[in-house]
Amino acid sequence: MAGFLLITVLFYLNCGSFVVVISKPADGTTSRRATVALNTALTSTESLFSAGKPNTTEVPTAGFTTRYRKSISKPTTAPESLSEAAGKKTEREEEEGPPELECPPLGLESLKVKDTQLRASSYKRRGLGPHRGRLNIQSGTVDGDIYDGAWCAQYRDKKQWLEVDARRLTRFTGVILQGRNSIWSWDIVHTYKVQFSNDTLVWKPCMNGTEEAIFEGNQDAETPVLALFNTSTVARYIRINPQTWYQNGTKGDICLRAEVLGCALPDPNSIYPWQTEPTESKDKLDFRHHNYKDMRKLMKSVHEECPDITRIYSIGKSYTGLKLYVMEISDNPGKHELGEPEFRYVAGMHGNEVLGRELLLNLMQYICQEYKQGDQRIVHLVKETRIHLLPSMNPDGYEMAFKKGSELAGWSLGRYSYEGIDMNHNFADLNSVMWTAIELETDQSKLINHYFPIPEQYTTEEAFVASETRAVISWMQNIPFVLGANLHGGELVVTYPYDMTRDWAPREHTPTADESFFRWLAVVYASTNQVMSNHDRRPCHNKDFLRYNNIINGADWHNVPGSMNDFSYLHTNCFEVTVELSCDKFPHASELPIEWENNRESLLTYMEQVHRGIKGVVRDKDTGAGIADAVIKVDDIDHHIRSVADGDYWRLLNPGEYRVTATADGYFPSSRTCQVMYDHYPTICDFRLTKMPKERLKELLMKGGKLPKDLQLRLRQLRMRKLRVTTKAINRRRTAAAKRAKRV
Repeated sequence: MAGFLLITVLFYLNCGSFVVVISKPADGTTSRRATVALNTALTSTESLFSAGKPNTTEVPTAGFTTRYRKSISKPTTAPESLSEAAGKKTEREEEEGPPELECPPLGLESLKVKDTQLRASSYKRRGLGPHRGRLNIQSGTVDGDIYDGAWCAQYRDKKQWLEVDARRLTRFTGVILQGRNSIWSWDIVHTYKVQFSNDTLVWKPCMNGTEEAIFEGNQDAETPVLALFNTSTVARYIRINPQTWYQNGTKGDICLRAEVLGCALPDPNSIYPWQTEPTESKDKLDFRHHNYKDMRKLMKSVHEECPDITRIYSIGKSYTGLKLYVMEISDNPGKHELGEPEFRYVAGMHGNEVLGRELLLNLMQYICQEYKQGDQRIVHLVKETRIHLLPSMNPDGYEMAFKKGSELAGWSLGRYSYEGIDMNHNFADLNSVMWTAIELETDQSKLINHYFPIPEQYTTEEAFVASETRAVISWMQNIPFVLGANLHGGELVVTYPYDMTRDWAPREHTPTADESFFRWLAVVYASTNQVMSNHDRRPCHNKDFLRYNNIINGADWHNVPGSMNDFSYLHTNCFEVTVELSCDKFPHASELPIEWENNRESLLTYMEQVHRGIKGVVRDKDTGAGIADAVIKVDDIDHHIRSVADGDYWRLLNPGEYRVTATADGYFPSSRTCQVMYDHYPTICDFRLTKMPKERLKELLMKGGKLPKDLQLRLRQLRMRKLRVTTKAINRRRTAAAKRAKRV
């Protein structure tokens, strides 16, 4: 186009030097816009890495560092030895956590980098193609399927490479490498080189002085290893070129998973129209990773900003003594209000799945801000619901992952409790108790289908139950939760109970009696989530959940005995699903604003489902007092719930007409038809139960009060009926005796 200057920036030697080639348009003009663009480009690159000059503030090494290193604003007065530097770094990490990377990941792990941006010199087969060369990608159990665990080259020589197209000029600062994820194969790259290009035709190596730099790779298949370039380089393309690898006799393959660190250069001319994805949020929230100390500070600040609708309390402690803090949000915090349902979100059961933790911290900030601004949706939610947010169920595990950082924590570090317990399998297995009872009991009417007691051996001090799990169980027993969700990470799908298969098969669809409503809950979250609802997205790892509309029965994915979802359904009134929030378990801080945008509507809409179905109060017909532990039965749904201390209850149901029966010990049952509409508020179905005369009499006699006339009359009638029955029996015996005497 006439009037524009063609600017080509080439970067050559020493991972940082560059040449600017300016081509004038045919008419010989030079536009002011082009001049500004050139000045911007030069200013950006020079200010970021000083035109490719070595960074004199860093410790000189013979090779390239493979550890995190903080940027230093001015030179040190005396050089440090590597051991001294490492010691100081360790102290600094213990105090502050991991240093921040100079540039964020491009997004191989988070899928921000598309499959089309990845190329390779060769690959063994489709399942080991370049699109699988992503940090922490997980393979399937079948070695050889289309979802394998790395990029693997077809040939075993030093000419193989994996290429990443950043799609715009980017200042590359480092590479993270992993081996192949496989239960059958062991493939890792020990050393590698890096090259850069602007056109894929001319490639220049990353240099270490006068020699090509060789970076340290992996010693095992799972631990991520970071190499930071001593001098950053600006280019569009980057290649990872393996040099040595685990040979495994003659069968060793070149396989790797990778992430690339880089900062995109400014684009004043908008010549990269594909770079239109939003990276920010309009909400003014604290978008960063919060360790335990920072989390407490943030929760305290939210409470101070909205003291009238918030309360912070602890449900217990972790193994190392960190408190499990909950933020309560309600118009009357600290008190259960008659008819107001209780809702909970739990995050961080696996300590390294951190997005849920940050989303709940965002959510409490957002609700506080919007409530103060008078957002009617939020005001209604706060006034009609008692909300409980537990952002970190496993704070010990989180602290372990946090100290490594989002890219180096790996797939499993911090997943378990400090004792090594996977809390996702740590709740009492009530499914087996239920199915065993069904097999042994011939009289179906005697079977219970709710409020299964916890087995005695599970409650002993010797039982291998995490202190965090015990705290959550006590919490669930003390508060009458109606609905909840358990926030995880590492996939993009919503799972619903049961999570355990009946015959311990690896996977099998195992529905509850409330299958239809659980599917509705899962659809509500998945359909309003901006990433899950995107049908153009690629699968995260080894399962294509798009085929299932991003929802699945938990047991049909993989068998999970002792899950919190199943325990909640079988031991309490609460319905609960699991939300897998992202492909990346530990997203970089730069991804948090857009992740909030992806999930904000889902988090709010899911909470609103606590008001679907029916609710009411079960009362004594004579006294009007609420009846606790009244059983609410819905015809054709073999799962009951119970009223709570004041007699109020909530029964989640899809729209339709239901025959509902309330029963309680010492009372006559009462039934009525309840119509559930499509509205966003529940149908009121109250019950007034009449006490059985025997129970009523017993109660009055215990109190020593005077019997009312109706009860006196009823008592007389009962006595007369008993007398008549007794008299008839005596007369029958006399008649029979007389007949016998007559025969004799």
